[in-house]
Amino acid sequence: MTRRTTTARRRALALAATGAGLALVLAACSDPDGEGGVGEEETSASSAEIDCSAYDEFGDLDGKTVSVYTSIVDPEGATQQDSYKAFEDCTGVKIDYEASREFEAQLLVRIKAGNAPDIAYLPQPGLLNTIVNDYPDAIQPAPDATAKNVDEFWNETWKGYGTVDGTFYSAPLGANAKSFVWYSPSMFSDAGYEVPQTWTELMDLTQKIHDDTGGQVWCAGVESGDATGWPGTDFIEDMMLRTAGVEDYEKWYTHEIPFNDPKVVKAWDTAGEILKNPDYVNAGLGGVDSIATQSWTDAGNGILDQQCWMHRAANFYQTQWPEGTEVSETGDVFAFYLPTDQTDVKPMLGGGEFVAAFNDRPEVQAFQTYLSSADWANQKALATPDGGWVSANNGLDPNNLSTEFDQYVAGVLADPNTVVAFDASDLMPGEVGAGTFWNGIVDWLTGSSTQEVTDKIEASWPK
Repeated sequence: MTRRTTTARRRALALAATGAGLALVLAACSDPDGEGGVGEEETSASSAEIDCSAYDEFGDLDGKTVSVYTSIVDPEGATQQDSYKAFEDCTGVKIDYEASREFEAQLLVRIKAGNAPDIAYLPQPGLLNTIVNDYPDAIQPAPDATAKNVDEFWNETWKGYGTVDGTFYSAPLGANAKSFVWYSPSMFSDAGYEVPQTWTELMDLTQKIHDDTGGQVWCAGVESGDATGWPGTDFIEDMMLRTAGVEDYEKWYTHEIPFNDPKVVKAWDTAGEILKNPDYVNAGLGGVDSIATQSWTDAGNGILDQQCWMHRAANFYQTQWPEGTEVSETGDVFAFYLPTDQTDVKPMLGGGEFVAAFNDRPEVQAFQTYLSSADWANQKALATPDGGWVSANNGLDPNNLSTEFDQYVAGVLADPNTVVAFDASDLMPGEVGAGTFWNGIVDWLTGSSTQEVTDKIEASWPK
């Protein structure tokens, strides 16, 4: 890429800029001073221009390259790369983006071989702990400028997830909201079904649909290459939040209670009321065991073919629907909050990626800092016209979220009764959260009992 001259860099790019704060919170994340903006350089989200002078802080990066390794594949990978264009055009740097479905396994192989990328997006804080403990000379602490952004735009809880033994390494990238059930509004309407408001109503509806149609109701899939099993861990975590509560959920991932504790077993068995019930799954795809081999990216497509009624998946599943699918309350598909019988809390399973650096070259630190800013959060929202992405960065202008569903997600997260709990498997030691837990899901779906699986995972917890 040919770098623009200083004068040209100060010309406006055809990209919108930042705005006021967004109340996407984890456990009451808020802007402490109420300003929620990004300083004097801030421009309106309705503007079609951004001044490259805002990027002068990063210096002259002409001809430099930063390599990025991630599990964020297309179509989300394409919008990730689009969100870097202003940074690349204004600084002259080139971002070399590489995405892999085998990221979790291959990243450690590359680090061990001395071939680490400049930047990696870690989907599990547990993986960060593993890297810091096993390869302390490979990973770099976050620069001061990155830490300053996180202090300004993120709740301190997020900074804690990126900190190991008092050292801050990784700033959050995006925020996922996972507690949703996808469905066809027209199928529900034509059949006279209403969106359930409690877990009991959801199970009653599931049985009614089965009784009315004589067929399976739910569709699911947990196949994801080397990461096969992770969608099933999300289902278990949602049940743990709903049957045991947030306090015991936290004790579970910190191992204050064992993995085979009766409360954990109950959560698995509650998930099994759907996932291991042949009357309910796997609609249009096979039996219970087919869930283990069905790709998570395609598992919900039966809703479009009217073979499946419901599919539990995160907000980012919005990007997995085939091109041309209308995601809206009057469209082809939409999603409702996965309900609970709890009356005092509305648990939301959350997640996100964290930006880790394995080189401290100036251009690497510059890009790491940019990704922690409100500027990038707004560029990412604008670069995601089909939706499926939100952030807990309080400098994100909600008007930049492009779809009805993203706005709905923002509303759920902003609900004062919503308590967002970070994905437990991502907070567990890597060998459990990204290892035996994933494998245990497959074993459970293909015949092993809940007790057998949870006992095996408990035995794998590092001493």
